[in-house]
Amino acid sequence: MTRVSDKVSQQVKELPEDTSFGYGQLAIPKQEYLTAAKALERLQKKGVIKKLAKGIFYKPKKTVFGEKKPDEQQLLKPYLYQNGKRTAYITGDYLYNQLGLTTQVPAVMQIASRNRRIFVNNGAVKATPVKSYVDVTDANYQMLGFLDAIKDLKQIPDVDIENALAIFKSRLSVLTPAQRQMVIDYALAYPPRVRALLGAILMDLNVKKGIDKLSSSLNPLTTFELGINDSLLPTASDWHIR
Repeated sequence: MTRVSDKVSQQVKELPEDTSFGYGQLAIPKQEYLTAAKALERLQKKGVIKKLAKGIFYKPKKTVFGEKKPDEQQLLKPYLYQNGKRTAYITGDYLYNQLGLTTQVPAVMQIASRNRRIFVNNGAVKATPVKSYVDVTDANYQMLGFLDAIKDLKQIPDVDIENALAIFKSRLSVLTPAQRQMVIDYALAYPPRVRALLGAILMDLNVKKGIDKLSSSLNPLTTFELGINDSLLPTASDWHIR
C-alpha cells in the first residue's frame, strides 16, 4: 500500500510550477490530513513548496529573476476545490475584467458555489461568497461565468454595451454545437433576462437549435430593460429587449 507521504510527494511532483493548492485538491482522505501535513512540511523544508496561508501551499516557478510570485487567481484556486473536485469558481468584476468587459479590478473578489459559502481573507487576497445557479464542475465553470456576465451586464463598472455584445457573440460563436446546448441548458436556471439576451444573441448568430427552450421559458408579456436596441442587436425586439 502506498504511504500517505509518498502519495503527497507524487501529487505535488505532478503539479505544474506556478500552481497553488490545498488539501481539497489532493486525493487524500480527511483522516490522513495529519500525516499529509507532515509530508507537506518536509516538502517546505526542502524548498519544493511554500506555505501561503493555513492549509494553502504554492509550488513556485523558478525564473532567471528568482521565484515568480503567485497571482490572485492562483491564491484563490485552492478554495475552489473539495476532495480533488471543483465546486466553485471566481466570478464578479474580477472575471469580467478578464473577459474584457471592464477595466476595473475589484479589491474584493467573488467566489460562486452551489453548496459552499467561501470567505477568503489571507492578507494578499480577499473574496466573498455568492451562490451559483447550478452545481459547479471543471466542465461547466467557464460557461457559468459567461452566463454571470450576461446576468450582471447592466451592473458591470464602465461597461460598453456594444463591446460587451461583441464579446458575447465571439465567445458563443467558437463553441461547438454541444457546448452551446450546455450553455442553453444552464441558462434555464438563470433569471429570465439572461435567457432572453442569450436567445437574442444566438438568434443573431443564426443558431436555431435549442432557441425554443429559451423562448418557451419566458413570459411573453415581460419586457427586459437592458439598454439594448435593434441597432446594437438586430434580434433584441424579438426577445422583448430594449
